[in-house]
Amino acid sequence: MLLVVAHGSRDPRHAATVRALVRRVRAQRPGLRVETGFLDFNAPTVPQVLRRLDADGVRDVVALPLLLTRAFHAKADIPAVLHDATARLPRLSVRQAEVLGPSPLLQDALERRLYDAGLRPGDKSSTGVVLASAGSTDPEAIAVIAEIAREWRRTGWCAVRPAFASASLPRTEDAVAQLRAAGVRRVAVAPYVIAPGFLPDRIARGARTGGADVLADVLGPAPELARLLLTRYDEATIPALATLGA
Repeated sequence: MLLVVAHGSRDPRHAATVRALVRRVRAQRPGLRVETGFLDFNAPTVPQVLRRLDADGVRDVVALPLLLTRAFHAKADIPAVLHDATARLPRLSVRQAEVLGPSPLLQDALERRLYDAGLRPGDKSSTGVVLASAGSTDPEAIAVIAEIAREWRRTGWCAVRPAFASASLPRTEDAVAQLRAAGVRRVAVAPYVIAPGFLPDRIARGARTGGADVLADVLGPAPELARLLLTRYDEATIPALATLGA
């Protein structure tokens, strides 16, 4: 079974968006049991879900971090929570899947949101995009965002610049200004975040302050994102299936 591990937020839009995404995952694979656990602020917590699964007789769980980059939460927080919870549940085997990004499916979801916001496919060559992420102090995560921007630029956009809502620079409004200074006439901001909350709101304010022409919505329950969750689940189950067949 699949346990989607979300960070959680005081903003009620966050949990609502996560649950909408999980519903889409269930719809795409009706035979798979999919549960949601939160690290903080929202219920149920990850330990609560794992205890319920153990009581239900579930023995194998894939825990999938609902994260776009491999930073502190994926490297430290989630492994620690899973370790502490399963130490008390010896019958339960939990495997942590890889984070969602990078992936071409995320690029597709970003473009979907830009087109939802009013761009047309024919606008790509004349539009510069600010790829605005939440930000991180982890150098690996920052490098991944920069590489995603470079790769996405090769799909036909006039330019793609990374920006960060916290921890790193440039901010969204500064990246918009940089594109304007480079002569880009149309600038769009694409939030590289899954759910609404404090930092996505900061990205939106930066887009408005900077005078961006287009502001896309967060990725939310995009169908490409639901497919990606299932892809990461399948990748995590391959080693176990290989072992059973050996």
